[in-house]
Amino acid sequence: MFNSLKKLSLKQYAIALTLISVVIRFLSLGLYPLMDTTEARYGEMARIMYETGNWITPMFDYNVPFWGKPPLFTWLSAAGFELFGVNEFAARIPHLFVGLLIIALTWIIASKEEKSIKEQAWLAAAVLATTSAFIVISGAVMTDTALTFGMTLSMVGFWLSWTKQSRFWGYMFFVGLSIGMLAKGPLTLILVGISLTIWLLCEKRWKSIPACLPWKGGIAVFLILTLPWYLLAEWKSPGFLNYFIIGEHIKRFIVSGWQGDLYGTAHKEIRGTIWLYWALAALPWTPVLFYQVTRFFKAGEEGVVRSNGYFSFLWCWMLSPLILFTFSGNILSSYVMPGLPAFALLVAGYQGQLKLPEKVYKAGLITPLLIIIAGFLLHFNLTGKEAEKNLLAEWSQQIEASASRLIYVNGRPFSAQFYSSGRAKTMTGSLPELLNDLKEPAFLAAAKEQQALSIVQDDSRCELRAESRKRQLFYCAAAKI
Repeated sequence: MFNSLKKLSLKQYAIALTLISVVIRFLSLGLYPLMDTTEARYGEMARIMYETGNWITPMFDYNVPFWGKPPLFTWLSAAGFELFGVNEFAARIPHLFVGLLIIALTWIIASKEEKSIKEQAWLAAAVLATTSAFIVISGAVMTDTALTFGMTLSMVGFWLSWTKQSRFWGYMFFVGLSIGMLAKGPLTLILVGISLTIWLLCEKRWKSIPACLPWKGGIAVFLILTLPWYLLAEWKSPGFLNYFIIGEHIKRFIVSGWQGDLYGTAHKEIRGTIWLYWALAALPWTPVLFYQVTRFFKAGEEGVVRSNGYFSFLWCWMLSPLILFTFSGNILSSYVMPGLPAFALLVAGYQGQLKLPEKVYKAGLITPLLIIIAGFLLHFNLTGKEAEKNLLAEWSQQIEASASRLIYVNGRPFSAQFYSSGRAKTMTGSLPELLNDLKEPAFLAAAKEQQALSIVQDDSRCELRAESRKRQLFYCAAAKI
């Protein structure tokens, strides 16, 4: 295969690389469990939505509303369950499909750019499809892919409305904002706003704003697509808007280690860490962009920009999440994802201006190879991270499973909820106390430690039924009264 790739033109190679990366990611979707914490948590929320038929309010647990995010990510995975049943592939495939739409939008803007050639469009698609964070997150049950799609659609819509006077793309700008609002809320407006504000302030471009978009019709479309769910969510679960708008979008941003999180703990990182996350997320292409920019500055400023502001537009787009989260300590590495399509467009655009040797782009083969290795390690549980899938597969085969409770002692992972179809419950306290209070037969899943094993072994009512690397599963009869 590698010999065949050497004979291809850059355009042909870019097409092949895009397909290879996407196909390998597609094949990996069902190879490994939903991992704690993020994937398993969001996968379980989608499973509850699918089971209960409540498509308005995502549920953190049965009868516990989730106010932390809008519902688009749960809609995606729940729709996958409707089509393919409840499994890992079904949970992930809708998110990968959204990732493909982002790649398509990246191709569209590159192909329509003045003086652009299809080689650059395919190269942009290939760079994005092999950017490590993008292709991994696109196949994961997370909120970031839908947010990135919304922002990408808005930015592409704005650019094509600005340069081509396209009314259709002008409306797509507002549709993208609506998708972002349903994916992650007002953050979309902030990211797009930062990107466009900086770009429009340069060269007095802001003067053309009134005529560049269909404002009246676009705002109407935005409200029609967005407002109904927000009103329904507040009606069905009063308090949602206060928590989501004030808590998630103000306090979470400005308060490092914010203690008001209802669904976990806030992340506390050194301010400015987002730039390191970006450099790692954009691998293997980060050094390529740095080298391209260095060459252009050495060649003179006239080689760095285009007269229509295309490159500066992409830089503003790419840097917007980095600017926003530079002063926030409550961040995750996935927060850089909305800027990655612009990153790929910059790499391809600079290649069109001042070409690098085509062999440089063979680096893209690293990403599919790493996906294969990671999928293999996760499938055979060789990473040190372990979901509850295997342990609960053994639990489900027990004769008593259907009639007995399943109790996780002092902590229940989200993957336990998902792989037990919501039956796993949690109880806190010492193991002897729990055994004494046991009113009916139950399965107890306890952390794998010598003390727990000795306690249960000394209790004639319990027997070890299964174990994983982290936990042991005991079946215990009820305490005698």
